Amino acid sequence: MISGFILLSVLITSVISGVIGMAGGMILMAVLVSALSVSGAMMLHGAIQATANGSRAIFLRAHIQWRVLPPYVAGAAVALAFFLVLALVPAPGLVLVLLGALPWLGRTVPHLRGLNICQPATAFSCGVVITGAQLMAGASGPLLDLFYLNAPLNRHQVVASKALTQSLGHVIKLGYYATVALTLTPEGVPLWLYAAAIATAVIGTRVGTRLLDRLAEATFRRASQWIILAIATVCLITGAWQLAAN
Repeated sequence: MISGFILLSVLITSVISGVIGMAGGMILMAVLVSALSVSGAMMLHGAIQATANGSRAIFLRAHIQWRVLPPYVAGAAVALAFFLVLALVPAPGLVLVLLGALPWLGRTVPHLRGLNICQPATAFSCGVVITGAQLMAGASGPLLDLFYLNAPLNRHQVVASKALTQSLGHVIKLGYYATVALTLTPEGVPLWLYAAAIATAVIGTRVGTRLLDRLAEATFRRASQWIILAIATVCLITGAWQLAAN
């Protein structure tokens, strides 16, 4: 029953991310943490999301904005080096609170509303912040969207470019936790579930990208902002609860 619940969650969240390019990863992380150990959740989430985002980037490859990649990769490398030196495997409670607070700050602080992923300095900062968030909390979708909603990109370009950078981040997360944990197979997660979850993620992503073509540009922008804030609120509550429990 747990495996079936995980696979159903993978399908639904992959469709969600395929349509709006976000939120699915955060929702899936919450589901996996409730069903698996933290290490098992991190590794399975990384495998699923790297595949889902990678396939979404392939399906929408004509819309990828490649100019954001070099500064983003440079920022991601800085974050990874920092974590490797310190061998950090922190609890996600505080990070979830920060992830939940930033989207709300973006609604109230004019400076944050001006973030634009198409600017090299912003793309570099995005690589540092998002990679760090992925390594600490497993997911960073609502935070990543702050860097894209103000960019002069249409919905296909937003979803495609985010998919590329997110897939890179999840590959980095897989490599990092494999190195730190000294194992490629998390406890309690059978290999067949990896294979089934990855296949399900590709199917859900394909369905989502097809639905994206039917979504109006104005609807995409409006829905994206409200979903970000909803997920941010969940992150705040969950993170606060975890901190209080500890």
